[in-house]
Order: sequence, then C-alpha cells, then structure tokens
Amino acid sequence: MKEKDNNIFLLLKQLYRHISKRKKIQLLLLLLLILLTSIAEVISIGAVIPFLSVLASPQHIFEHPSAQTFIHYFNITSPEQLLLPLSIGFASAAVFAGAMRLLLLWFQTRLSLSTAHELGVSIYRRTLYQPYSVHVSRNSSEVINGIYAKASAITSNAILPALTIINMVVMLCTIISAIIIIEPSTALLTFAGFGLIYLGIITSTRKKLLSDSKIIATQSDDVIKSLQEGLGGIRDVLIYGTQKTYCNIYKKSDYRLRRAQGNTVIIGQSPRFLMEALGIMLMTGLAYKLATSSEGLVGAIPILGSIALAAQRLLPVLQQGYQSWSAIRSGQASLVDTLELLDQPLPKSETLNFTKLPFEKRIEFKDIHFNYTQSEKWTLENINLVINKGSRTGFIGTTGSGKSTLLDILMGLLEPTKGKLIIDNQVVEPSTVRSWQKHIAHVPQTIFLSDSSIAENIAFGIPLAEIDMVQVKRAAEQAQIAESIEQWDKKYNTLVGERGVRLSGGQRQRIGIARALYQQADVIIFDEATSALDSQTESAVMKAIENLSSDLTILIIAHRISTLRNCDRIVTLNNGKIEAINNYQELQTLQKL
Repeated sequence: MKEKDNNIFLLLKQLYRHISKRKKIQLLLLLLLILLTSIAEVISIGAVIPFLSVLASPQHIFEHPSAQTFIHYFNITSPEQLLLPLSIGFASAAVFAGAMRLLLLWFQTRLSLSTAHELGVSIYRRTLYQPYSVHVSRNSSEVINGIYAKASAITSNAILPALTIINMVVMLCTIISAIIIIEPSTALLTFAGFGLIYLGIITSTRKKLLSDSKIIATQSDDVIKSLQEGLGGIRDVLIYGTQKTYCNIYKKSDYRLRRAQGNTVIIGQSPRFLMEALGIMLMTGLAYKLATSSEGLVGAIPILGSIALAAQRLLPVLQQGYQSWSAIRSGQASLVDTLELLDQPLPKSETLNFTKLPFEKRIEFKDIHFNYTQSEKWTLENINLVINKGSRTGFIGTTGSGKSTLLDILMGLLEPTKGKLIIDNQVVEPSTVRSWQKHIAHVPQTIFLSDSSIAENIAFGIPLAEIDMVQVKRAAEQAQIAESIEQWDKKYNTLVGERGVRLSGGQRQRIGIARALYQQADVIIFDEATSALDSQTESAVMKAIENLSSDLTILIIAHRISTLRNCDRIVTLNNGKIEAINNYQELQTLQKL
C-alpha cells in the first residue's frame, strides 16, 4: 500500500470529495442533530440530580434557594409536593433524550445507506464509460466485487462508522463537560481511564486490523472469481468432473475471508466486557468515597445517580466509537479499491447528445499502427485500406493476425497508436467517436442474451416501456427469425433463459442480427458470427445476411473462406499486416495452388 493508503483520514477525505453537494448539506444537518441529541442527553443527566435529591431528602430541596422560583411558580406548599413535578420532569427529559437518539439513528442510517447508493451508482457509471482497452485489461470478478460488494461495504466500513465516531466525539465532549461540573476530579479520572484503555487497544490492534483488511479485500475478489468461473463454465465442469477443484478454490478463499471477518468482529466487541467490569469497580469506589464524606449517603445518592446515568450513556458510545474505528480499519483495503473505481475519469462526452457523423462515401484506414503496450511488437502495422459504403468486405487470417483488433479500431473501441481512421475525409477523434459509433452494430461469435424476452433482447438496452415493437418485428423479419418467433406461444414475450440457453445457436445469431438492425445501423460487423455453427445453420444465417439491404456496409471476419463467397473483397491479414486483397474467385484459385 502507498503511504496515503495507510492514512485513514486521507482516505475518508478522498471519499468525502465524491459525495454530492446534497449529501454534504445533509451531513451538516446530521451534525446539528448530533449536537441537539447531546444537549438532550445532558438535560436528562442533569435532571436526575433534583429527582434523586427529592427522593432522598425532599426538605433539603424545598429549602434550597435555587428551587424557590420553581416552588412559587407552581404554588408548592410542602416538600412532598415536589415529588410529582420533578418525577414528570425527569421522565420527560429521559423520553425526549430517547426520542432524539431514535431520530438520530434513523437519520444517520438512512443518510449512510443513501450515500453508499450514490457512490455505488457512480462507480458503475464510471466503470461503464471506461475505454474498451481498460475493460480487457481487468478481471471482471474484481470489477463486479468492487462495484457491488465493496461499494456496499462503504456503508458498514466507512460512512456509518465515520458518522458514529463524530457522534461519539460530540456526545463525549458534552456529557463529560456536564459531569465535570458535578464532580470534576472523579469525572476526569474515570473517563481518562476509559479513554487510555481504548487508546491502548487501538494501538495494539492496528496492524492486525490492517492485515485482515487486506485479506478481506483480496479474498472477496477470489470468492466472486471462483463462483463466476465454476458456474460460468458449468458445462465443462460437469463434463470433466472438476466440481471438487472449484469447490476447493471456493472453500480456501471463503475460509480466509470468514476468518478475517471474524477477527475484526472479536477485536471490535471484546473491549466492551472489560469496560463494563472496570465501570462497576469505579462506581463502587466512588460510592464508598462519597458515602464516607461529610454529606454522607444522602448527599452521595444524587451525584452517584447522575454519574451512573452518564456512564450508562457513555460506555456504549465509547464502545460504538471503538467498533466503528475497527470497522474502518478492517475495511481500509476495500476502501482503497473502491476509491480507485470512484476516481476513474468520466469522458467529457458522457453528458452530451450526439448526432451521427456524416457517412456517405467511405471508411479509410490510413497508416494505422497499434499495440496494447509499448513493450509489445505491433499488433497492427502500416494498415492502409479503403472500404466503400454499401460494400461487403471479408477478413481472413490466422489467429492473432489482427483481424478483430482492426475492426475494434473501426468500431471506435480502440484508438490507433499511430495513424488515422477517416470517415468521408473526417478523422475520427476521441471527441467524435460516439458520433461515429451511432452508425455501427456488432454481431459477435457469442451473442450476449439477457434472461428476458425476445423483444427486450432485440431492442437491447432500451427500457421496456420505450421499445418500438413495429421496429422489433421488422428487424426480426429482416434477420429471418420472425417466422420462428411467431410459432412460439408467447411470441416476442418468450423468455430466452440465462444466456439464451433455450435457443439454438442459429436462433441466437439471428437475434444478434435483428439486434443490429433494430439499432438502424448502416455499418454491421460480423466477428466470426457463424464460426461456431454447423454448416447447415451457418448457411441459413449467411442467407439472412445476404438478404440485408444493399445500402448496409457489411464487414465479416471468418475462418472459412466459403463464408465470404458473397463479399466484394476479401482482405487477408498476416502478423498484423495486410498480405493481400482479393475477390472470392481469386482467393479460391490461390487456395488450390
């Protein structure tokens, strides 16, 4: 960890910068509520003195000079008449203090949860807007865990504990100030002792909590990863019988995670028992001291009662404050990971509305070079290619030849390391990528299908209430899957199952084509979209592609040359370079030689 990552105050300050202005105003209101609650506690503690005094010696209170205004106002004529109003006053003060604590709990909890919600949404939004190159360099399980689990843990391991500590400090200062007025030396000695004990515990457990926080952060990622890999590849797991392997991976990670979480709970809660025992010892000593003083037991009872009530309020507050500190320390490593996600930059284009970039003539790759890292050799080198609008262009080459990378650049997913992507003489730049992408639709080898209806999968990413069913049906007809859909009982409301498990490979690919057509794109890219299909299904899908409008610009990556028979040109790539550009007949002839 960097030095900044070890400083919890700097981390909380960094987290505060990500909180919205509205939430910051609510935090100020919370501080005001904490102060009012502390004042209510002081009033309830102060009210116990006259209440216990009138119980122990009503005559003494009746004759006290400071009580005369109260006695004359309520027309009290005997000491015994003081008992009812003072009992009502003490009970009212206690109820008011309890109501304020309840209001504080409600407001504090709601504020911390809503703040964590805002931060979680911000993380997800920032993550979705990151460039494709960032996404391919990450492990999805770490990102998912960061967005959901670690962002959710901000509530229990950062926001709520920080608010609790603020509450503790304010409550501590106000109540101790009140007790010092009543019995200065005893109050200072008692609460200084409590404070030193907690300080010693914090110092001695600091390294252990930080160590456990790192284990919690890393093992929670590994738990999600083992679940994703085991369930995501369930067919292979069942075929190869690797259930035991994945169970062991999960078991090892989950055990370390639970053990670290258990350590933090034990460290966080154990001081309470020591404090309770110490508190009883101190109260016993104080009772003995006061009872043997000149005022005797009658004078000791009100002071003992007020200090006992103060201790009853403060000991839980001290314990909550310590537990909150332990929670922050145990979640420190996860907080660092979460802050890294919150610090992801948002593109300036995120808030803008785009119109399509003009595209009437051609797409041009000019001197394109690309590599993922500077230490690697060129993935693409010196690519010069012109693709006319309305043409059908195929791409072939061995695995790793750069086919998919080239089309990722065309789709604006990757930015060329050198060279330019030009559309109708206009260079595609970061500021115009979204305008260009409005022309593009993509049909990959594996179509992602959500566990929702056919209509929702065709109109991918469109809210259900906003789906244009006329356009959905038109796209399905063009993709030659409408006939199959109409035969199903629920037609376009048919659920496809998780990842489209209820559909055949050919049906999934046709839905992918329909999805591309629903977007009204005029550039459609098929990235090995039929390579996993059998010959008969591939032929049917390719027929659907062939029947698409001649106004569409279609680019197809394929392993089998036969897939590209209807392409105007076929580009052969080898080691990141264009090796040849032929038509289908020429390429067939070359293959036979």
